[in-house]
Parts: sequence; C-alpha cells; structure tokens
Amino acid sequence: MFAFIVRRIIQAILVMLVIGLVGFVIQHQIGDPIRDLVGERVTPAEREVIRDQLGLNDPFYVQYFRFVKNACQGDLGLSFFYKKPALKVIVSKAPATIELVIVTALILIIISIPAGIYSAIYPKSWFSRIVMAASTIGVAIPVFLTAIALIYLFGVELNWLPSYGRGETVNIWGWESGFFTWDGLKHLILPSVSLSSIMLPLFIRLVRAEMMEVLETEYIKFAWAKGLHRERVWYIHAFKNTLLPVITVFGVQLGILFAFTILTETVFQWQGMGFMFLEAVERSDTSLLVAYLVVVGVIFVVVNTVVDIVYGFVNPMVRIAGTK
Repeated sequence: MFAFIVRRIIQAILVMLVIGLVGFVIQHQIGDPIRDLVGERVTPAEREVIRDQLGLNDPFYVQYFRFVKNACQGDLGLSFFYKKPALKVIVSKAPATIELVIVTALILIIISIPAGIYSAIYPKSWFSRIVMAASTIGVAIPVFLTAIALIYLFGVELNWLPSYGRGETVNIWGWESGFFTWDGLKHLILPSVSLSSIMLPLFIRLVRAEMMEVLETEYIKFAWAKGLHRERVWYIHAFKNTLLPVITVFGVQLGILFAFTILTETVFQWQGMGFMFLEAVERSDTSLLVAYLVVVGVIFVVVNTVVDIVYGFVNPMVRIAGTK
C-alpha cells in the first residue's frame, strides 16, 4: 500500500508541473505585464529596464523554473487589478466557493443514492419512471437556465428565497462563513440546487446502473439462496459493491465542480472564485487568471489523488493491478 500511495503522489506532482507549465505559457504569451503594471506613459527604454529587473528578458526555461520555485513558496504573481498577491485574492474568495461545493456535494449524496437504489430495486415502479425521466431531462438543461428558472420561481414569484449574493456571514478564525447564519443558509439554497442539477442526473443513473449490475451477480444470487433478509442483501451486500465506482466518479466530479461554479456564481452574483475569474477575464488580469488555473488544477489533482488512495484501501484489487 505504501508503494501505491507513493506512486499516486508522484503522478500528482507530475500533473501539477504540467498544469504549472500550461499556466506559465498562457501568462508568457498573452498580454504584456509591464504595460499592465506601469501603463502607457512609460517610455520604451524605461520598460526595458523594468523588464530586465523583473527577469522577463531571461530565457523561457529560466523564467519557468523561477515560476515553479515561486509557486512552491505560495507566490503565483501579483494581481494587476487588486495590486496584491494573486493567491491572497483567491484565498479571500475561496470560502464562498468551498461552501457552495460542500452543500452541492451533500445534495448529490442525499438525493442520488436513495433515488438510484430505489430505481434499481423497483425499476418498473411509477417513482422510478419519474426519476429516470427527470434525470434524462436534467442532463439536457444547462445550469444557467436552471438557475434563472429557480430565481424566477422562488425569488420573484413566490419570494421565498433570496437570489443575490451570500447574505449575512460571520468571521470564524478568518473564514467568512454563511453556514452559521440563517440568512447565509437561505442564500446558499438556490445556488447549490442549481449547481447540483449538473451532476444529479449523472449520479442517479450511475448508482442505478451499478446497483442493477451488482444485483445480477452470482454472490447476490447465493445470498438470496441462503435466505438472507432482503434489506441485508440490498443495503449490505449489494450496496457496498455499488459504492466502489461511485466513489471514483464522485471524486472526479467533486474536483470538476470547482470549475463549474463559474456560471452559477455569475447568475447569482456569488462572490466566489468563479465570479472572480470572470472579472479577471474582463479586466485582462492575466496573473490572476493563471493563478486561478493553477489553484483549480491543484484542487482537482489533490481530490483525485485522495480518492485514488481511498479507493485503494476499499478495493485491494486496485493496488494489485497497479503493481503489474
């Protein structure tokens, strides 16, 4: 198991180096950082002096290794708009996005697992037919359309839920959280439901398909033959093996959720990392864009590495296959 973990960590480091290279190339090729820093009034000669001082005239590989070295120390450049370190800007916006992703993940787990299991056990029931029809329609509806529909119904017509901003937050050890205020929780509902609509149909169908496949296996038939109670067969023997592929897909999609928050945060004016990214695009803040790319890439890699390691503990066959 130790070798398996080391191998996954090495792979994660290599992927993060590639992500850093892509981010550095984007920063190196798009825009002129000197112009963004000093404006148009500085003479070309003065710009060249500044470029030399910042090392922008060094060879590409020298600049890249400097970028990697600084990134390892938490320095991802200076935001041209905010006039402060890009990583500091991202960290200040991260709590909003993390809370949105956490609530979305809880919605996915609470709804998709029971709905998928029930649809697999009773595939011909009216509830299963409704769930499958709804999941088919849900796959085809884009997230921004779902968000607008939720705002119109619950925010405008019924006036039950707020549809703008994060609401009231409290500072807990430097973390601006909306989890601990009633107003903050109400503001979380519509964005999280909207964001979960992207993944919910996928997970319902995945749980249902895996559960139905497991129910047809020989050991489940043997469990029926032994006369085990149906709840034990369904929820212990069958569901346990259904979870293995679901854990893997959930880990991958959890990382993707951080990238998918862009549209949701824009529609709901949610002041998180996604909303910050679009503002950086509008302002041509390339340093902040690259820092966002690197941070989201690192989150995705870390989440997937953790899921691989957890999966290795749950299913020893993964470790055995990885040694061949």
